[in-house]
Amino acid sequence: MNDPGTRRSHRPRGAATLLLTALTAAAVLAATTACAGPDRAERSGAEGRAAAGHPARVRPADSDSLQGVWRMDGYGTLVTVGGRSLRTYETTGISCLPGSVTGTRAGAPGPHGSLRFTVPDSAPITVVPAGAGRARLTIEDNVGRRTLHRTDALPARCTRRTPRDPRTVFDIFWQTYAENYPFFRAKKIDWAAVRDRFRPQITAKTTEDELFAVFRKMIEPLHDAHTRVVVSKDKWFAGMRPGTVLPTPTSTVRIDKAIAANLGPGVTRHRWAHGMLSYADLPGRLGYFRVTSFAHYTQKGDYAGDLAALDRALDSVFTKARTQGPASLRGLIIDVRLNGGGADPLGLRIASRLTGRPYLAYRKRARNDPHDPARFTTPQPSRIRPHRGPVYTGPIAVLTGRLTVSAGETFTQALMGRSPAPLRIGENTQGVFSDVLGRALPNGWSFGLPNEEFLTADGRTFDGPGIPPAVRTPVFTDDELSARRDSALTRARELLADGAPEQHP
Repeated sequence: MNDPGTRRSHRPRGAATLLLTALTAAAVLAATTACAGPDRAERSGAEGRAAAGHPARVRPADSDSLQGVWRMDGYGTLVTVGGRSLRTYETTGISCLPGSVTGTRAGAPGPHGSLRFTVPDSAPITVVPAGAGRARLTIEDNVGRRTLHRTDALPARCTRRTPRDPRTVFDIFWQTYAENYPFFRAKKIDWAAVRDRFRPQITAKTTEDELFAVFRKMIEPLHDAHTRVVVSKDKWFAGMRPGTVLPTPTSTVRIDKAIAANLGPGVTRHRWAHGMLSYADLPGRLGYFRVTSFAHYTQKGDYAGDLAALDRALDSVFTKARTQGPASLRGLIIDVRLNGGGADPLGLRIASRLTGRPYLAYRKRARNDPHDPARFTTPQPSRIRPHRGPVYTGPIAVLTGRLTVSAGETFTQALMGRSPAPLRIGENTQGVFSDVLGRALPNGWSFGLPNEEFLTADGRTFDGPGIPPAVRTPVFTDDELSARRDSALTRARELLADGAPEQHP
């Protein structure tokens, strides 16, 4: 999502969804779980580069207080608004490159002087004045907002062509991680030592293959599925938590057969959104709702279309008959074990059908100091507000595993504040929550990294190890699939039938 700073969750931006809707390691997942292949906007990826040459200064116009140059808190991004256009620049302390986002104003200014911009192959962006020298930027398929501060002009380096030699490329790659990656301490990685080890190996004669191999060696020890480097659609590397086995077309068929066998004979599964959403009524007034992606629900793949497709599915699942009265559900199983991510707001949309009262889903913040990885933007709360219509408020079991990735994880986290709290069953999620901060390199390559934290009410994060289950079971192991067992699903049915205990976050 994300590029005016970033993914994860962001919508396809030309080359922005490289592995799973918002990830990269998930790109592989994307290809094998029908999420997407290299390069839509992974929520940040090889994005189409805009030509350089934007004027160094954009003078505010009397008719529009948002005209000018803006510096974004966090995300290493500058935003220019000139005439009817918006564009971004990706910056570090040593570089400035044209960003992937170029927007065109849609219509006249809105309430409070807001401007809405359409972005090719991506979700619309809205910028709103927020006081003297300040503005707020929101992306339609992103949670939270970005704070902008007016600045006099673009730095001179933004208007100069950046050298393409291997050392410059290396320095920008290393510097971007140094200024934005929040988890070096948690991963026990000395990033300065990484530079000292590898930079002497880079010379003017370093080949493309050699440079790619160095970048891979630099980020592989992070074991982070939101890190990646992309040379082309056929040559890329994305991180991954140790022990993760990515699905293949063959294993996906085996998984589907195991799930079907454990749902039982005579059970009908209704499908929506190209099969990425499905539901079945089970004996004992239980429901089974499987969500395999938070993106690409329609052929067009735009966020507005995804939102409409999701609402149609939710209207069909959460009917008055299933949520109220003597025949209503006694328990609901939500399966996100093979969910590669997508747009976080879609997860919040589902959560709104599962509560009768507002509550905090999580708070989101971004690293905000190039020199201090402990400094972040002010955490922004995302709240769940009940849907105006039928909602299910009974017991829930959520099935998770290592292939619960990105927006699949923020959705799982968003349910933790619900009452009664869901019972999590299976294995730890993958452990990547941030949108992917997508960046380009002057040699035409792209790369990505996380720069955000999603906080619980008490300030915890689950980056790295992922969200743990309360009831641990095997998930899609070879032994399970060979025997067509699904221990997590079976255990969920047993516990819900008995009246599942509430799980404390």
